[in-house]
Amino acid sequence: MTDGTNAIFYVAVLVMSIVIHEVSHGFMAEYFGDSTARFAGRLTLNPLKHLDLFGSIFLPLFLVLSNSHFLFGWAKPVPYNPDNLSSKKWGTIAVAGAGVLANFCMAVIFGIIIRLTAGASLPEGFYFITSLIVIVNLALGIFNLVPIPPLDGSKILFSLLPSSFSSFLFKFEQYSLILLILFIVFFAEYLSPILAFAFHFLTGLAF
Repeated sequence: MTDGTNAIFYVAVLVMSIVIHEVSHGFMAEYFGDSTARFAGRLTLNPLKHLDLFGSIFLPLFLVLSNSHFLFGWAKPVPYNPDNLSSKKWGTIAVAGAGVLANFCMAVIFGIIIRLTAGASLPEGFYFITSLIVIVNLALGIFNLVPIPPLDGSKILFSLLPSSFSSFLFKFEQYSLILLILFIVFFAEYLSPILAFAFHFLTGLAF
């Protein structure tokens, strides 16, 4: 495959993986009693309902074409109202964790497929696509666990902290965009060894 074709496949897999991530948030919120996402028409796998032009298309393409060590992106967040959740604390944790769990489940499923078909006479493109699905979903899951707003890891961590931390968390959130950019520029590459280990563990293939 050409580099241009590879880039298209990367972005396509990333977009659908992000959509699954976001829809999982919405379904978990509905399970805990909040139907905001359903009323907004966001409980759908139609990517057009979720795409963020920069985060879903331009940034991933730039990262692929620049041979970045770490591929990520985002979609428009699925809306939910934490005040509607039957348990605000555990509901928020479950909603935040649902997207990450969905990505890890996708990675595990396709990792198992790769292991079960090892040695079979299948087209090279099959292993390219399945490996890509594993890599992208692992990357999304790992990246979203970073505890910097608005990533899911921050929602999980903040929900577990006592209320006495509220003033600190408010100040932390004020600078979250700057902190997130600094993390992406200077520290995202340090997630690559974790990604490589997880990919090899699931598939038995070299990263």
